Amino acid sequence: MAGVDDEQGGVKAPSDIAAEAEAAPDLTAAAVEVIPPEILAQSLRQYLRAWFTRVRSGDAGVLPVVAALVAVTIVFQIVSPNHIYLSPGNLVNLFDQSAVFIVLGMGEIFVLLLGEIDLSIGYVAAIGGILAGEFVQPDINWPWWAAIAAALLACAGIGALHGIIITRLRLPSFVVTLAGNLFWFGVMIIILGPAGGVAITSTIQENQKVLSGIVYAYIDPVISWIGLLVIVALLGGSMWLRDTGRRRSGLVAPPVGLTLAKVAFIAVAGIAVVAICNINRGQYLPIIGVPWVVPLVLVVLGVSMVLLEHMQFGRHMYAVGGNPEAARRAGVGVTAIRTWAFVLCSLTAGIAGIIYCSQLGGITTNINGGQYVLYAVAAAVIGGTSLIGGRGRAIHGLLGGLVIGAIYNGLYLLGLQIQWQLIATGLVLLAAVTIDALSRRGATGGSLVRV
Repeated sequence: MAGVDDEQGGVKAPSDIAAEAEAAPDLTAAAVEVIPPEILAQSLRQYLRAWFTRVRSGDAGVLPVVAALVAVTIVFQIVSPNHIYLSPGNLVNLFDQSAVFIVLGMGEIFVLLLGEIDLSIGYVAAIGGILAGEFVQPDINWPWWAAIAAALLACAGIGALHGIIITRLRLPSFVVTLAGNLFWFGVMIIILGPAGGVAITSTIQENQKVLSGIVYAYIDPVISWIGLLVIVALLGGSMWLRDTGRRRSGLVAPPVGLTLAKVAFIAVAGIAVVAICNINRGQYLPIIGVPWVVPLVLVVLGVSMVLLEHMQFGRHMYAVGGNPEAARRAGVGVTAIRTWAFVLCSLTAGIAGIIYCSQLGGITTNINGGQYVLYAVAAAVIGGTSLIGGRGRAIHGLLGGLVIGAIYNGLYLLGLQIQWQLIATGLVLLAAVTIDALSRRGATGGSLVRV
């Protein structure tokens, strides 16, 4: 584990830094601008002090997007007809509507981390949804799992093609994926053919029913509570064992209080979601349970977090995004990392396209893939991912997608048209980019401590 150089050229251990932090607040203010709170903190109180210092120095993390989400929720709850914005039925609808934005945002994060961009993600997502829908039509009638697997494999292949062209021919990702936006739009029209669309039903064909049920089928309330208990136990147990093992090995680990607080937050958030979804939302027929799209989105989030935050692949991605030449000299396969980023981006876009197909009961040539490209980038950036590269997390796609979905849902309840949603989302995106730019200026203007 790396320490911090002192004035005499020696190296201080994290425990020494924490001890000095107690006696010298000025050291804390200077150090935590660069050093993560987990290194400085030996207790939850020290962690919170270091975290607040980083926030004051300009590294606000997810605070701006959380504040935006709270503000949007309060405003729409006040102005919505009969104050129904926070009703259980509307909250479930809000998440259903946000699911596509969330997954697209998480997909775009893979390339934004490298300082790249994918402008084809909207129509790649559409192709994924169209292929899944076509494969479960009566004349083909593939099993639903095979249809989804084939659609995702095709999307991954598209991403691999983009990545190879960008890395091997050394072309800008902006140009390649802009060309892909046009190219895959044309391919989408060819696949749909004269009919101009593909439809799925929730009542006749079994495989189509499963595809439609991603958004419109619900988990039994008892099973949802059992599932929540299992998830909290697995996540909490893995976090506890991991952090405990690191402490025993003398490695950097969060304070025990922070680990317990994270587990408690996951449990409380899960209880709130399941409790809301298990309230009857139907006016004529009972509608109870957690929509299947909720665990699907959480699985995408969990896999993305594992890849980016707990595996060597993720560390290499951050290294390439921060300084590709330094990463190359350190032995990182920069070309492979960049190619895989586009594969993962398009694969995740395929999942978003399948959710979209389930949500609307099909896809037609009227889909505006270019608009969904903007939503994907907006969700990632609003959530806290940097356009410059090197900074971003999967959770940013979730938070940014929820903000966009909250705006869409609130304006829909007010009866306002799409142009107002676009204006509002554009303003929020501009604010997010401004906050990111200002925080970077604040970070570069602070004191540096070499780690």
